[in-house]
Amino acid sequence: MLRRQILAILLAIAVIFCGTQTPALALGGPQPPLNEPAPNFTLPTNTGDGEISLSDYQGKWVVLYFYPQDFTPGCTLEARRFQQDLPKYEAKNTQILGVSVDDVDSHREFCDAEGLKFPLLADTTGEVSKTYGSFLTGMSLRHTYLIDPNGILREKFLGVRPPIHSKEVLARLDELAQGV
Repeated sequence: MLRRQILAILLAIAVIFCGTQTPALALGGPQPPLNEPAPNFTLPTNTGDGEISLSDYQGKWVVLYFYPQDFTPGCTLEARRFQQDLPKYEAKNTQILGVSVDDVDSHREFCDAEGLKFPLLADTTGEVSKTYGSFLTGMSLRHTYLIDPNGILREKFLGVRPPIHSKEVLARLDELAQGV
């Protein structure tokens, strides 16, 4: 566990100082194709009735973002930015879902500590992260996917920069929403 935490912290520091992930760190497996149905999943969560499926959000845009670990600097900054912009997402009929390999208890503590009002999903086996090509060395990679109200994958963000990422996602969501 300590080794994973140290690796996650080093990764977060590298992302913050370098601005983007290096190509080697962006390797997470095959990416799901754009303009096709997004892979469905059901995962435990820290909110509601304890489980969330992607299909629960038919009729809404979904920002599905994967991140390495709760409470690390880059992940905390990214989550805070999504929370800061949450009213803008809600105005665009958009649900934010965060995914990492952390368990539900860690997610609950992270949401409480940071005041997060969107669900975090516990992909403890990494299976969903792998399905989305966002898994490497025991943790989820910092990738984001935009899924339209019909469940179609419309955009991928693989070179995520936490300080500005939410603004990038909002801008792309505006562009895509005009075409749907």
